[in-house]
Amino acid sequence: MGEQIPTSFPTPFPQEVIEEYAGLGVDIVALFSAGHLGNAMGIQVTEASADRVVGTMPVKGNTQPYGLLHGGASAVLAETLGSVGAMLHAGSGKIAVGVDLNATHHRGVRDGHVTGVATPLHRGRSSATYDIAITDDQGRRVCSARLTCALRPVTPNGITG
Repeated sequence: MGEQIPTSFPTPFPQEVIEEYAGLGVDIVALFSAGHLGNAMGIQVTEASADRVVGTMPVKGNTQPYGLLHGGASAVLAETLGSVGAMLHAGSGKIAVGVDLNATHHRGVRDGHVTGVATPLHRGRSSATYDIAITDDQGRRVCSARLTCALRPVTPNGITG
């Protein structure tokens, strides 16, 4: 039980969570490292629990034609962080599937990094909602987002209805 499961990068997930999912044949670190899109965007989850998920993303490479951080990039960061929190809340018997995301963009950012912090607003048996605050390197609010995920049971044959 105390054996470390090797990963290619540091993980923000508690070791007991990694082991729980590994027992089910799921590499949680790879699954919630932001995925292909998140990796392409440079998203890094730096802290993860059902109570708080933190991640960063570079502005460079994630801008719209005016050179500002793309609103869709902020949405991807928000959905990534909120989904990780919802999944950790749900436990290994369920998966979190985003069903509603809204984002309000407060200010433009041209360089540096943005940091998102997801905290729960509601954690139930069938859904979880997270508030995500995204700030720039100076700590100024760039975007306020809210994500609701449906928590769906997992069976040996996959996800149920």
